[in-house]
Amino acid sequence: MPREYQYPFELRHLVYFREVARRLHFTAAAEALGVAQPALSRQIAQLEAALGASLLNRTRRRVELTPAGKLLLERAEPLLRALHAIPRELRAMAGGEVGHLRVAFTGLAMATVLPGILREFHRKYPGIKLELNESPTSAQLAALEAGELACGFFHPDALTPTLQTRTLLREKNGVLLPADHPRAKARALRLRDLADTPFVLFPRSHNPGFYDRVLAAFDAVGVTPRIAEEVWPRANATGLVRAGVGVTFMTPSEARYLPPEVKFRQLAGPAPESRLVVGWRAVPPPDAALAAFLAVASGP
Repeated sequence: MPREYQYPFELRHLVYFREVARRLHFTAAAEALGVAQPALSRQIAQLEAALGASLLNRTRRRVELTPAGKLLLERAEPLLRALHAIPRELRAMAGGEVGHLRVAFTGLAMATVLPGILREFHRKYPGIKLELNESPTSAQLAALEAGELACGFFHPDALTPTLQTRTLLREKNGVLLPADHPRAKARALRLRDLADTPFVLFPRSHNPGFYDRVLAAFDAVGVTPRIAEEVWPRANATGLVRAGVGVTFMTPSEARYLPPEVKFRQLAGPAPESRLVVGWRAVPPPDAALAAFLAVASGP
């Protein structure tokens, strides 16, 4: 094993030197430090011997920093300030006031509940940095298992016992159609009304549970879906609907703000349900920063 590096001086030597360098007066520095002046002089002498450099020019009338002393003060100041701040920063971290969280989300989360959660969290905890990443459910589950995420907003199918979740949204899907689609003006729609209409979905591997609920809804009305495209992120499906490629599924919460080229319509009868949760690893327990985020995400 490599030998541990031995520093030629101790932290107290730097503390004592900085006080003398600030005041340029040994008696005043000794009083501020609460030590005897001879003891302070010995500490400075030890530091100079350890560094092999003269740090102070001392006469009976004045004390001045040498070039080496000026350089040492320049290097020591930020170090000592950082060390002085450590207890406060650790208390802030323990209290959930500072920290760093990696958070993943699906398009449904960002289109519904997540913006409000982020706004409230940044207001309450400005010292906690969030690293946000859009990711499909399957990738989030793998990342959570590997400890690469603090938490994720995903669709709760095929969960494992190692994860804990809180439900944030459950909604029956409607459909998003091009504004010029023959059925866009209908007040009531059923899936069978769209039997001849191509659909834009997403790869089943990203969210098998919802994909299978889509197929089950079609099966319940005796229709085989025409799948024109499978895209991800899910928000890209809206662009393809605008382009007239087909229609796609969407929850009412997602449909609050839509461009004029598309129309949202509720579905009567069988329709797939979207489910959204916030999830995190059950072990180890959430630290203070994650606990604060989860409290905001869960609402009052």
